[in-house]
Amino acid sequence: MRPDDRVIDDSHRSIDLAVTTLRAGSVVALPTETVYGLAADASNPAAVRRVFELKGRPCDHPLIVHLGLGVNLSDWARRIPEVAIRLAETFWPGPLTMVLERSPSVLDEVTGGLDTVALRVPHHTVALRILKALGGGLAAPSANRFGRVSPTTAYDVVASLGVGVDLVVDGGPCRVGIESTIVAFDGQEVVILRPGGVSPEAIARVIGYRTRIVPELVRAPGSMASHYAPAVSLELRGASDIVDHATRLVVDGRRVGVLSLAPVRVPGATLVWDAEGDMALFAHLLYAVMRQADAEGLDVLAVELPPDEGLGVAIRDRLCRAAVRSQQHDKEVVDDH
Repeated sequence: MRPDDRVIDDSHRSIDLAVTTLRAGSVVALPTETVYGLAADASNPAAVRRVFELKGRPCDHPLIVHLGLGVNLSDWARRIPEVAIRLAETFWPGPLTMVLERSPSVLDEVTGGLDTVALRVPHHTVALRILKALGGGLAAPSANRFGRVSPTTAYDVVASLGVGVDLVVDGGPCRVGIESTIVAFDGQEVVILRPGGVSPEAIARVIGYRTRIVPELVRAPGSMASHYAPAVSLELRGASDIVDHATRLVVDGRRVGVLSLAPVRVPGATLVWDAEGDMALFAHLLYAVMRQADAEGLDVLAVELPPDEGLGVAIRDRLCRAAVRSQQHDKEVVDDH
């Protein structure tokens, strides 16, 4: 079977096939509003271990469990803070993951051996239909090799994982385009472990105070210093500097791509993308642009760092982590020679 033959549409028949495949202990890539997930039945330890193998992910890194509408949180977590219930009522379904004390029935394979579990309800019709038909939870990290760019289309999954994934359900491009916000609870205080599709300001409006970003409080998915990286060399610049910097790279003979928040003109650049001043569109474009830069074989992708507010907090987080990986890769290439 060719890799593309594993991609199916989102018809009722395809949903049934996805559920049958999951119940058989196989792995299915499926769409969410954030990125495509590599899903396994969260009650099947062998299936969950297969997710780690396909991704090349360390087994002590916890996975997010995706749940269906109307879930009983007490089936998965215990001692649930009242503020967690308020957040779930406001943001579920949606791009918010909550780290809670795990129920005894949750598998060690899912939690990376921690006494907490990461939970969310995705806001995507296909994912919710599969979850409803399955009647359980899905352990589902992003459907790509560990540390690389997350997929936002079905064919990104095929490009990342090839024939390793058993089935890919095509639900179209992901609407949000970056991963969920992950929060934990320090007593009754809410802290952000990873910025994402729900902004700190939106959370503050629900809980009544500005949250802290404390990535080291609990080990969480996607919280490594180096992550989300393309193969292309990634260089981050401010709005006032990106055109001059990209132009200098072009003059030096580099094949350059540019991603900016507002429209810019860079003569000689191979590819130029902009988000028309829209932060949500910037987030939606981010991973797709990184993947296209790799596909085009660009030498450098110059990206504007957006303002540190709203969705810009999450975008900056992804860019800074990706740039760390990019710099490490460049050093390895130099050291090899």
